[in-house]
Amino acid sequence: MDLITDTETLVAFCDRLATERFVTVDTEFMREKTYWPMLCLVQLGGSDEACCIDVLADGIDLQPLFDLMANKNVLKVFHAARQDVEIFVKATGATPTPMFDTQVAAMVCGFGESVGYETLVNNICKKNLDKGSRFTDWSKRPLTERQIKYALGDVTYLRDIYVFLRDKLEQNNRAGWLEEEMMALTSPETYIVDPQTAWKRLKARTKSTKVLAVLQAVAAWREYEAQRKNMPRNRIIRDDTLIDIAHQSPKDAAALERVRGMNKSIANGRYGNEMLEAIQQAMSLAPEDHPAAPTKKDLPKGLGPVVDLLKVLLKFKSEHNDVAQKLIANAGDLEHLAAYGEEADVPCLQGWRRDLFGNDALRLCAGDLALAVKGRSIRVIDVGEDV
Repeated sequence: MDLITDTETLVAFCDRLATERFVTVDTEFMREKTYWPMLCLVQLGGSDEACCIDVLADGIDLQPLFDLMANKNVLKVFHAARQDVEIFVKATGATPTPMFDTQVAAMVCGFGESVGYETLVNNICKKNLDKGSRFTDWSKRPLTERQIKYALGDVTYLRDIYVFLRDKLEQNNRAGWLEEEMMALTSPETYIVDPQTAWKRLKARTKSTKVLAVLQAVAAWREYEAQRKNMPRNRIIRDDTLIDIAHQSPKDAAALERVRGMNKSIANGRYGNEMLEAIQQAMSLAPEDHPAAPTKKDLPKGLGPVVDLLKVLLKFKSEHNDVAQKLIANAGDLEHLAAYGEEADVPCLQGWRRDLFGNDALRLCAGDLALAVKGRSIRVIDVGEDV
């Protein structure tokens, strides 16, 4: 049995999986034409069985699946969990718990940055995946045998990948590192979009708080409308059009029509009326009620060589400890570390990152640590040691 299409079979399957220590989970969904992901298929794997759940089957009740996702005695194993978890949060209001993301674990274990599932299957399971069904239409029924086989592969190999990474984390005493990284993924707030903050993802490139107030208003209107109609944001109004509207702040339909990306029917229709109302409300706000312009500290001049040295140290620490650089620090973190030292508000001065990299980075900036080349290797030495 590879495909479950009725509630009775789903209940029995989930009851069996509820006795497992962990289950592997994946989903197939469509999102090209919708705001919310349209769930089409859920794949679940236990220690010796795996099935696809046809969530579009007539009359099927998914509550047994949701109960399993909430079962705190069963670990849920995903790869690159964010989009899958978003689906469950939308359906139930909660994240699957407890949870393990093999992509994050692989970064902690030295498999590189944002490592793909196929790479892990190749490297750990020594198998090659047939990815020919990756971009098929998962909403069409009936599903083909090739689609089902492909979908099952996303949870069957995941069992061995999880066991390998779990054991490696325990051997390296890094299980606690993964727990720190999983905190954001396990928080429902990560997946809830607040329309009032939607403007922050738009690159307005302005310090005018009045422009930002208008942008906040029209971006929030678009977000609510996209959610209401379940349509992609850019099918309502494009990003660059919203930014132009914010800069021009049109006062009537004729002015709105002249904005690039608008047309007469939109400007004089419901969308136009609602946007003009949002613009008017934003323009009437007192300056103290405007959103604050993003601030970026001016870094002192001459930091380039120091940042370059920190990059070398970061690369050395990453390779020496088998941890993805991206997980430790990024370029902005290094700039702030070079500029502000201990006062820098950066992740690499917290938790395991500080132990692995941050403390030595501070010592390097303070002149208490040096980097030297010996043959083809980098040496990290205390100043005063014979280089």
